[in-house]
Amino acid sequence: MILLFDIGNTHTHIGLADDRRVRRQTDIPTLTWFGGGATALIKKIIGAAKIDGAVLCSVVPRATPLVRKSVRALWNLDTLELTPQTIRGVGIDYPKPNSIGPDRLANAVAAKFHFGAPVVVVDFGTAVTFDVVDAHGNYVGGIIAPGLAAMTDYLHEKTALLPKIKIREIKSAVGKSTEEAMLVGAVHGYRGLVRELIGELKRELRAKKLPVVATGGYAKLIAAKLPEISAVEPDLTLEGLRLVWQAPEK
Repeated sequence: MILLFDIGNTHTHIGLADDRRVRRQTDIPTLTWFGGGATALIKKIIGAAKIDGAVLCSVVPRATPLVRKSVRALWNLDTLELTPQTIRGVGIDYPKPNSIGPDRLANAVAAKFHFGAPVVVVDFGTAVTFDVVDAHGNYVGGIIAPGLAAMTDYLHEKTALLPKIKIREIKSAVGKSTEEAMLVGAVHGYRGLVRELIGELKRELRAKKLPVVATGGYAKLIAAKLPEISAVEPDLTLEGLRLVWQAPEK
């Protein structure tokens, strides 16, 4: 089995994969790596599974060596880190490759492998990111916009009367309360933002057909009424890491 780590600012997504797919996944707070108990927790999560290798992507540089240390302590293995230099499965046509979030590269690898090229990934996290692989199979850039929760939390924090809301589906386009009005703006409005940006990307790429793969916390909600989104893949980043591990070296 291959051990996968997607180290984010809030959570670390941990996956176990074989040569076909990600078999299971769980999340731990990224702060766990700094508290001294991560190695024992990882051992408990993985159990008796035989680990043959490990691969990670990280947007928290301070956590990266701690993950490596845990893997070394438990299985005496080196951990492959996904970077623009180690990526396999897609090329990179971007002015400053080292500025690309490695989780975004993992998403691009998985999307191209499963959906071909060109392809777009929309990741609904703290920010919503669009990552573009062109017809030549190269990562060429993307788009970053505020995430759903960031937008609604900002309204709550910066205004005296707007409440903190739990984001959910809202059927009507006319809110009958302050909460409903905020939900209309968030959910319906956000779908409009995503639809327009996908349209712009389709025109720029000159693609008659453009697969769009959604992942991240609000992917299922927003994709529900967006036919422009081809598929929702919750484990896309972990799948990208799995594919990078499996791909032959350049």
